[in-house]
Amino acid sequence: MILYGYYRSSAAYRVRIALNLKGITVEQRFCHLRKGEQRDPDYLRLNPQGLVPALELDGGALLTQSLAICEYLEETHPEPPLLPKDPVLRGKVRAFAQAIACDIHPVQNLKVLNRLKSLGLSQDQANAWARDTIAEGLAACEALAAQGRGGPFCFGDRPSLADLCLVPQLYNARRFGVELGGLPRLLAAEAACQALPAFQDAAPERQPDAE
Repeated sequence: MILYGYYRSSAAYRVRIALNLKGITVEQRFCHLRKGEQRDPDYLRLNPQGLVPALELDGGALLTQSLAICEYLEETHPEPPLLPKDPVLRGKVRAFAQAIACDIHPVQNLKVLNRLKSLGLSQDQANAWARDTIAEGLAACEALAAQGRGGPFCFGDRPSLADLCLVPQLYNARRFGVELGGLPRLLAAEAACQALPAFQDAAPERQPDAE
């Protein structure tokens, strides 16, 4: 399989963690977002959205959207599981992951920030808007994680899809200068994740295209 990504993309970061946890080795190819390589016609033929990640399967089929890719990996490589067996808890994990991937992450996406600047906001104003929205979203995630069943991770004693989304989002929150002191449950889960090689090896600074 081939993973198309960018070292600082939080969506690609999620997929790297999932691959590592499941022990799946892929070829990595890089799409430099700040240089606009995601708009190259060759890449748009792979992913018409012009986003990363994209995962090309052994048979040539291509998957996009990080949560869809992680769910595919969960279905084809079920061990170790990224989703709990209990259907209620599984729903809570998915809701937490979607809160980050659908509601928080998009506001600090490079495409969105550039659109804000094109509407007349300065870089500082766009960053401040993103910072406030991230802080508000993470506060809600802190409350969602409190509905779990204990354990060092967001929803139990093993990392789940929720943790795969949390760690990259906290990485981005720090980039934007978000105050994280009021998020003890999330920070504890992050610390448990960061003790695992699967998370360590997926970190942006450890990627071949890191700058």
